[in-house]
Amino acid sequence: MSAYAPNSELRLPIRAGVGFKSDHFDDIQESAPSVGFFEIHAENFMGAGGPPHTQLTRIRRDYPLSIHGVGISIGGAQPLDREHLDRVRTLVARYEPAVFSEHLAWSTHGAAYLNDLLPMAYDDIGLARVTRNVMDVQDALGRRILLENPATYLRFETSDLSEVQFLSEVAHRSGCGLLLDAANVHVSAVNHGFSAEDYIDAFPIGLVEEIHLAGHAEDADEDGERLLIDAHCAPVPSPVWALYRRILDRRGPVATLIEWDNDLPAWPVLLDEAARAEHLLEERRQWSGETTRQEAGA
Repeated sequence: MSAYAPNSELRLPIRAGVGFKSDHFDDIQESAPSVGFFEIHAENFMGAGGPPHTQLTRIRRDYPLSIHGVGISIGGAQPLDREHLDRVRTLVARYEPAVFSEHLAWSTHGAAYLNDLLPMAYDDIGLARVTRNVMDVQDALGRRILLENPATYLRFETSDLSEVQFLSEVAHRSGCGLLLDAANVHVSAVNHGFSAEDYIDAFPIGLVEEIHLAGHAEDADEDGERLLIDAHCAPVPSPVWALYRRILDRRGPVATLIEWDNDLPAWPVLLDEAARAEHLLEERRQWSGETTRQEAGA
């Protein structure tokens, strides 16, 4: 079990945040928007300086920050890339984010980086490997991390645990928290034909410290069946908003990120998405407060 317990001083505000993109920097500086936090992909800021760090330093001065890794390859069969992990550690030390998160996926093979988040078998071998890697990352960063449920396009016949069981056990063994991506649940549920609602209902909701919402692209597989791609290229669709409400009903308000990484919209469009999430968070806060007062009166 990891020694890194949740730290109340290193938590995102329970508000809606957005991903930071340099295209929006001027708009952010001019409007000083009321967003809860910004999130970046660690691998976009691995250089030592230049405009990316100049902009991010300004953002970090005014807003809490979440750093989201996409290249550690926590599910990979080979040992973690220590040079890459050192770069992540340097970035985390430089900006002191409230949260660092990574994906339950792999992206490396030998010396090759595959630039994708690939699925893995949910079995005892994978469980031991991911748990070890999560603990190694936490030791390297000196903090507890969050592990995100993936969007997947195939499943392994050798899996003998469900994804929810696998994530629950990794969290139990390593002490990490969880990032629940509602968009990934929707994408995987459509692709594999399972109930997204049942997935949410079974998830270890008390370990969730951040939620992701995003849009997707749609295609068809070789059999002509509907195939969703986790492309972060569109507004959050209605089924994902419905899953978000379901999560809030179970978990209560929690920091929520709008992810939009491709086909980037104008800044006001992204703000509108965050405002919708903020509205739902506030609704759930008010409902929780009213319920608490009624229970106290009883």
